[in-house]
Amino acid sequence: MLAHPAHALALGFGAGLSPRAPGTVGTLLAWALFVWVSLLWQPPAWAWGLMIAAALLLGWWATAITLRQSGANDPGYIVIDEIVAFWLVLWLIAPAGWLGQLLAFALFRFFDAVKPEPVAWADRAFKGRGWGGAWGVMFDDLVAAFCTLLVLALWRFLFF
Repeated sequence: MLAHPAHALALGFGAGLSPRAPGTVGTLLAWALFVWVSLLWQPPAWAWGLMIAAALLLGWWATAITLRQSGANDPGYIVIDEIVAFWLVLWLIAPAGWLGQLLAFALFRFFDAVKPEPVAWADRAFKGRGWGGAWGVMFDDLVAAFCTLLVLALWRFLFF
């Protein structure tokens, strides 16, 4: 992890090294960081959008380097994809309370871990170790985030 700064970022500063459920640990880290930054700085919505866009680009870069050095296509220890995608979910459901965030967490983990369609399609769409493979690692989590947001929007539309 310390061989290159990109590895530390791609591995969620160690969250991806969890022996059990590194994607869940990475998503929990994303949630904790989101809450911490929101309480500490209280950034406006546009600032969150810029931070998420920057994190997506940095995550793509870090993932490409880590994939190239590891020789793997989509190893579970890369968790920057979960971090960025779950930040996107939390940003778009704000100002959701703890229960709403918990529901979003559960839905996101379901879509990311089980990979129903279209997440499974996104997971298959880009494979490899270059920039395209790195995009594929990020892309399936963005699709899982979209599915999470879609379910939450449908729930709100139908029941509120």
